[in-house]
Amino acid sequence: MLTAFAELTSGPVADVGCGTGNATAVLHRLGVDVFGVDIAGEMLEHARERLPGVRFTQGSMSELDMPEESLGGIVSWYSIVHTAFADLPGAFTEFARVLAPGGHLLLAFQTGGATHHLTEAFEERVDLAFLRHEPEEVADLLARAGLSPRATLVRQPDGERTPQAFLLARKPR
Repeated sequence: MLTAFAELTSGPVADVGCGTGNATAVLHRLGVDVFGVDIAGEMLEHARERLPGVRFTQGSMSELDMPEESLGGIVSWYSIVHTAFADLPGAFTEFARVLAPGGHLLLAFQTGGATHHLTEAFEERVDLAFLRHEPEEVADLLARAGLSPRATLVRQPDGERTPQAFLLARKPR
């Protein structure tokens, strides 16, 4: 999915909700002019250690610190799973604001079921909620934000507990 996305985009790409930079690293290896944005400073520290040549900034997906129509693409790779459905319209409106006309958005997220709560990860206590959004509802919110959904793929579980959704949208020219 990321390889196909890389072929579609021109101009800078933001990995919004980049975490430790997994998707950022793939896009960087593919030659994409990519940078990461995440709200969690600790995640960004790991990303910077991992990819010292890539820019990472702290910020919220609903308030991106960048000019209007400045990006050729946005990837949000399993980031909206931590975003309440009621907060998605604000984030998607912000994505539409910073995408250049013709720019693409690629979302990856879990779907199909109730919220999953994680209380331990990597032998540490955590309190994480994984919200499983429905692709049709996400596509509707994207359209309301001014983005045109182009393709949706739902992959059934194969080593995961729930289906995985991938949604590609484009800002009209």
